[in-house]
Amino acid sequence: MQLRPPRSPLANVLIGVAMTGLALLLGQDATAQRWPALDPVAYALVVVVNLPAVVRTRFPVAVFALAQGGFTVYAALGYWPVVNSLATLLATYTLASERPARISVPGAAVTGLTWLGAGLLDEVSGADHGSLTAAAGQAVVFPAVLWWFGALSRRATELTRALAAEQEERALREVAYERGRIARELHDVVAHHLAVISVQSGLARFVFDSDPATARTALDTIAGTGTEALDELRRMLTLLREGTDPRAPDRPMPGLARLDELVARVGAGGTPVALTVLGVPRPIGSGADLCAYRVVQESLTNVLKHAPGATTEVVVRYGPHHLEVRITNGGGRSIPARTSVGTGHGLIGMRERAKLYGGRIDIGPRDDGDGFAVRLTLPLTARAGAPSVTGRRGGPGPDERLPPAAREG
Repeated sequence: MQLRPPRSPLANVLIGVAMTGLALLLGQDATAQRWPALDPVAYALVVVVNLPAVVRTRFPVAVFALAQGGFTVYAALGYWPVVNSLATLLATYTLASERPARISVPGAAVTGLTWLGAGLLDEVSGADHGSLTAAAGQAVVFPAVLWWFGALSRRATELTRALAAEQEERALREVAYERGRIARELHDVVAHHLAVISVQSGLARFVFDSDPATARTALDTIAGTGTEALDELRRMLTLLREGTDPRAPDRPMPGLARLDELVARVGAGGTPVALTVLGVPRPIGSGADLCAYRVVQESLTNVLKHAPGATTEVVVRYGPHHLEVRITNGGGRSIPARTSVGTGHGLIGMRERAKLYGGRIDIGPRDDGDGFAVRLTLPLTARAGAPSVTGRRGGPGPDERLPPAAREG
């Protein structure tokens, strides 16, 4: 996993070659500065000190050791120290930018000592090439400044690495979230439609000879349910692909406006469902609309699985600030508590949907123990007028509240 910005080997090669060439050219002026002229030994030392810079970021400690060692030998032989001084400073900077302070601080001190040693040798030799005080000041200031800039570079590199790691972790979390969202969608689509198909196929088989009309209606429901399931699956797969698919269905994602179809499909299988809408219906966000639909769909699917035939009521209430959706079933048929736990789908998936849109969901048995109830509450961004009853479909149902112990979400 590459977290650090890649370094170009060509850049280091150019730096190493340029420094070696500059040092060799500078050595030509040694006699003009009253220093001995460079001989083959001096030229060899210039190459040893400067050329290893081509691999300075790969082997910073080894390059630093060669630069300091070669510079010390070069100065001890009485050659002009300025020729190789730039290589020692670059090695100090590289060491500070590539290695922690416990290694780079002693390295900067070594650079200062080698520079100071070169000044002392010049003083002892009796040559009047410069002030020892000036050489001592340079031996302190130059290595310290180069170490400081190298440390800043290392810090910037660490921050870049940490940022890259954080971005990768965020990307992994987003991928995991998206997988969970897709899994919930697949669960809602497949589980509901297969449950309806299973119930309707059983009904058709039971009345195939005695009531052909009912069997035909059940088969029509199976066909319609299968088509709708395929449309939703095709839409989800299209969203996972880049670009658009001209074969993608134009039918919008389901929402509260299609609860009539959902209730009719479930009721056709012998589970009576009454749908009641209270308050003034108004548009809500597409995500929240789909969330409310999926909660009703999952709740009715659980009724089909665990309490088939139980009288069920779906109540949608538009309040001034919140949308409330309540699904209850009665008739002594209660959904088992074990359905509220599992692998992240089902009722747990409903809780996650509610949290995603700032709502909450209460799941549990009714106060009288006669049946099961699910209540979803979602915030509404738009204000509504005074609530009024706008429609009732199906027969009346119970209006029990959830016990406090059953409230979750």
